[in-house]
Amino acid sequence: MMEKSYDERFAAFDENYKRILEAISNAAQKAGRSPDEITLLAATKTVPAEVINHAVQSGLSLIGENRVQELVQKEPFLSPMPHRHFIGHLQTNKVKEVVGRVEMIQSVHSLKLAQVISDHCMACGKVMPVLAEVNIGREESKSGFSPEAVTEAVAEIATLPGVRVCGLMAIPPICEEINELRRYFSQMHKLFIDIKGQKIDNSTMDILSMGMSGDFEVAIAEGANLVRIGSSLFGKRPAVKPSSET
Repeated sequence: MMEKSYDERFAAFDENYKRILEAISNAAQKAGRSPDEITLLAATKTVPAEVINHAVQSGLSLIGENRVQELVQKEPFLSPMPHRHFIGHLQTNKVKEVVGRVEMIQSVHSLKLAQVISDHCMACGKVMPVLAEVNIGREESKSGFSPEAVTEAVAEIATLPGVRVCGLMAIPPICEEINELRRYFSQMHKLFIDIKGQKIDNSTMDILSMGMSGDFEVAIAEGANLVRIGSSLFGKRPAVKPSSET
């Protein structure tokens, strides 16, 4: 029964993967961009290692995990993976468990977190590529730098020897109107371009990570070059109890 269940999930992924790649290509072309500019990250929260391994065998090259405990538990069962990012809220006391398991931390939401990542990486002889997380909607329930503070934050993070700032990431508020959503993405793109133009040392500013299953096409239209897609690839996630452990 379990094997049949996995077979069904494998088949569903294959169909979804093809559809999402086509949608990304169409959105890019509609925006006058090359589909090759857009990187697909598969958000694999709650997705079993067996399904992830099948996805990699099917051509997927980048996954993102949201929870430290889940990342650690899955790691022994994952096939060799070209690229793996951490995309969830990261507590400073969990940094040591993430460094060495991923090649990028997308969700650097504070100077304190950046400092801890840098310190740990220096102790391990590593440099961690990171993205600065922007709270573009200024929501109290979300972490991240305010739009007004992120430029200075990037400059300060870039002085740390154990990290390299590679761009920005954001999760906009839930919007009822597409024009409102588009405005948040547009604001992110402007920040991205403005900071990139400053050519801050130890800052490449190559990645603008925004857009998920419900809005990635709008994000691409407004300049995203990395989209994080989970449920549209793997199906609706099972209900789980809230946890502060990330």
